[in-house]
Amino acid sequence: MLERIQASLSTLPAAEQRVAKLVLKNPRQFSQLPVGELAAMAHVSKPTVVRFCRSMGYDGLSDFKLKLAGTVSEGVPYIHRSVDAQDKVPDVAVKVIDNAVAAFLKYRNESSNVAIGKVVDALEKAYRDGRRIEFYGVGNSGIVAQDAQHKFFRLGVHSVAYSDGHMQVMSAALLKPGDVAIIISNSGRTRDLIDAADIARKHGATTVAITATRTPLALTTDLHLAADHTEFYDQYIPMTSRLLHLLVIDILATCLALRIGTATLQPLLREMKTNLQNKRYA
Repeated sequence: MLERIQASLSTLPAAEQRVAKLVLKNPRQFSQLPVGELAAMAHVSKPTVVRFCRSMGYDGLSDFKLKLAGTVSEGVPYIHRSVDAQDKVPDVAVKVIDNAVAAFLKYRNESSNVAIGKVVDALEKAYRDGRRIEFYGVGNSGIVAQDAQHKFFRLGVHSVAYSDGHMQVMSAALLKPGDVAIIISNSGRTRDLIDAADIARKHGATTVAITATRTPLALTTDLHLAADHTEFYDQYIPMTSRLLHLLVIDILATCLALRIGTATLQPLLREMKTNLQNKRYA
């Protein structure tokens, strides 16, 4: 609800924009105050407050406040609270944490269990058949791809991660039916990744996109795990989008580990830990 208000802000009349900004600034307070106080705080008339609620698709102020109260009662409101230059360290910490928590709650409520299940099925089949699972990403998403490869190879999966565009298209050309290529992208518009996805599909591999909805990459692959967020894809330092991608990878790795079973994984992981003990100081 708050995300929709934020997205609609620029299209509203000036007076209604002031009401919208009041909602976004303190949604909990807005849901509790009478219309007269709300109008005074926004420097608009009472009918303007009602018009704003109807512009957002609600029957009136009462309906709007009821839905708004339900939104904020879940915990952290989903607002992209940008860090300002004048913010003190405690303010920055709160905003960054709130953004991350809100993004996770939004994903929990909106993620498709059906889509996740289909991807896990493909990953399990690739594992059982001894096929390859590859991860592609560039820039910040390339780091997420490396993290994914690190998680999957510990499960005994034939996995590799590529962050170079030339390596991605060459590797994709070597994939075969039964292999899985997971392509990770913040923008969903990176040409190298879309080219790699097209090549992998051409050679029969199952392609999976972890990216935003309705992007070219999402429309290119066989399966799509939506990772929607409020960050602009050209933001200099992706924050919540990176955390969402890591979260999706953790979900996939955990589901695959459960499919493989503890009887197979426990001896493998136990041996790894034993071998790593010599690398640590006592």
